[in-house]
Amino acid sequence: MHDATEGTVAVVDDEAGVLESVGRALEREGYRVRRFSDGAEAWDAFEHGSMPDLAILDILMPRMDGLELCRRLRTRSETLPIIFLTSKDEEFDKVLGLELGADDYLCKPFSMRELLARVKVLFRRMALAGAPATPAQDMVVVGPLELDLQRYLATWNGNPVVLTVTEFLILCSLARRPGHVKTRQQLMDEGYPHDTFVSDRTIDSHIKRLRKKFQALEPGFDAVQTVYGLGYRYQESAESWSEG
Repeated sequence: MHDATEGTVAVVDDEAGVLESVGRALEREGYRVRRFSDGAEAWDAFEHGSMPDLAILDILMPRMDGLELCRRLRTRSETLPIIFLTSKDEEFDKVLGLELGADDYLCKPFSMRELLARVKVLFRRMALAGAPATPAQDMVVVGPLELDLQRYLATWNGNPVVLTVTEFLILCSLARRPGHVKTRQQLMDEGYPHDTFVSDRTIDSHIKRLRKKFQALEPGFDAVQTVYGLGYRYQESAESWSEG
């Protein structure tokens, strides 16, 4: 048994086996766990009681699915960390879930080690949000881009860019070696270090969303470049950055 960890995790899944195995794994790590078999049951509990510190939601559930529950949770809290559990063929639902404000998702079947790693990262990010400035050695700085490796936070020209854990890890992998090409397999290994159930398409989807978030701040952003037939690279040339 690990030392007790501050934090309550809500697990919402209509598969009894997943609900119990995830709940037990979290409890072994010291988290307090609240289990719900569908979104309606969970929302009723949250609406009439306390909110959890982190939520793990299945997408396909009876009565209220994970996407609707995510929408409702976001009306109560903009900062509550949310992780989706989704089947490999639910690409549209993954994208929609992230657009609704989820922090990350894992594909079923998933590695329990990977899920626990994501939970720990999100709790750590919350704990460090108001901490003193991060030491320089824990930063990756490339031109206007700054990545805070302690808080898992990204900024562009001083403006915060809200990234999921996976998007942050992928961008960090690219930005650590500007100009060098990273294959999709390398990015999968660094974005999902304990999970073997991801695909090239998953990485492409993350890259697409990552670019979209930076382009919302700077329409001309093109620093994350596709190298056809190979993978992706972060191009540090100042020619790709605006002066503003």
